[in-house]
Amino acid sequence: MGPMSFREFLEAVEPPLCRYLDEVSPTVKLPESAHLKLLQRQRQYLFVGGMPEAVLALTETGSLEEATAVHRRIVSTYEDDFAKYAKQRELALIQHVFRQIPRQVGQKVKYVNLSREERARDVRGALDLLVKARVCSRVCASSCAGVPLQADTDDTICKLLFLDIGLMNHICGVDWLALSRLDDTRLVNEGAMAGQFIGQHLAYTSAGTEAPQVAYWLREGRAANAEVDYVVSRGPEIFPVEVKAGSAGSLRSLHQFVARKKTRVAIRFDLNPPSRQQVEHALSPAHGPAQVQFDLISLPLYAVGEIGRVLDALRTEEQQTNKPNRTNA
Repeated sequence: MGPMSFREFLEAVEPPLCRYLDEVSPTVKLPESAHLKLLQRQRQYLFVGGMPEAVLALTETGSLEEATAVHRRIVSTYEDDFAKYAKQRELALIQHVFRQIPRQVGQKVKYVNLSREERARDVRGALDLLVKARVCSRVCASSCAGVPLQADTDDTICKLLFLDIGLMNHICGVDWLALSRLDDTRLVNEGAMAGQFIGQHLAYTSAGTEAPQVAYWLREGRAANAEVDYVVSRGPEIFPVEVKAGSAGSLRSLHQFVARKKTRVAIRFDLNPPSRQQVEHALSPAHGPAQVQFDLISLPLYAVGEIGRVLDALRTEEQQTNKPNRTNA
């Protein structure tokens, strides 16, 4: 079980908006009023999150403060429960790591950043317990040589996702006033909020009863690194996923991934209406082929739950396009 998705949140707070999620497509223009309303609700979800009790508090009272009170109780309950599974010596470390993870979301894990006083081995042990308890999950680097993506991940190179975006922001001290005033570019490009939102949906909407699994791509070089936020598979195909507010020309890591993996389609999540554009970009000689060409599918953050449907539609379209014509004998 994971947090409620954004669609489930909408079903609770404003059900009529769900029909617009069903219409999301890179080739269909949504009414601007619906797009703006979905963005408003999505930002509200960043604060409330998907814990059912917090969503219920909002729907019953209309008060964001009541949702905050629920977050406080949930965090306190988790910290109290740690005492059932840890010795007194380990308890303080587990509670400390629990509080630090939300501040490290989206960053490559370095145990010293989770605790500077404890040995790396002990910090890893505390983190392992929290992963088993599904308080957080690891997003491991994958070479993306084929599917399943987890077949060639490196569990020594990973980033973290927290259980829920609402709990994450609560622990980080982000209040509604600050979040509501955050401009669009900072919301997507700075901090970990947009990355956590997309990551928790990619993990839990495809996980079923299994532990969440999602991967990312990392290339570490002498001169410069390249990192794609997430990679997902659909059938036999692998698709890179970036969370970024910017032009197609600014997607340097995405270009490198496309060049190395011969990808035909890439996904970008931002705050703009859905769109589809063909990207042609010249790479520097140090990064591979001189030219890359691919379709960039841009989707608004609130449409992350529709990514499977959108990708399947693109795969069907490509299959029909490449299908040989039959002539009468």
